[in-house]
Amino acid sequence: MEHAVNDATYTITDLAREFDVTTRTIRFYEDEGLLAPERVGRNRLYYQRDRTRLMLILRGKRLGFSLNEIRELFDLYDMAKDEKPQLRLLLDRIAKKRAQLEQQKTDIEIVLAEMGALADRCKQILGE
Repeated sequence: MEHAVNDATYTITDLAREFDVTTRTIRFYEDEGLLAPERVGRNRLYYQRDRTRLMLILRGKRLGFSLNEIRELFDLYDMAKDEKPQLRLLLDRIAKKRAQLEQQKTDIEIVLAEMGALADRCKQILGE
């Protein structure tokens, strides 16, 4: 992969600190093929692309994507430069995940409302 002369570089420790994860976590994502730092001797050298991908991995995990789904999205993105079929598939996957998250959001709101009503009822019984 070509890098610009002024492309910022990061160590594994830099990224671990910035994203509040362990270096072991970053190495795991590397082992899974989601990150591909340059090797300089025994050291890993991460570029802006790696930093962005780590940010997206962590965001994807937070949103409920599996590592396989994240990998698939990365693969689709990497292949998609001008490929309309890949972009359509990517949009379809995003729409499905959004629908799933919206349903989860609705379910959470319902459960929270039920918990609030139950707590109110308990307080009423206790005379509070």
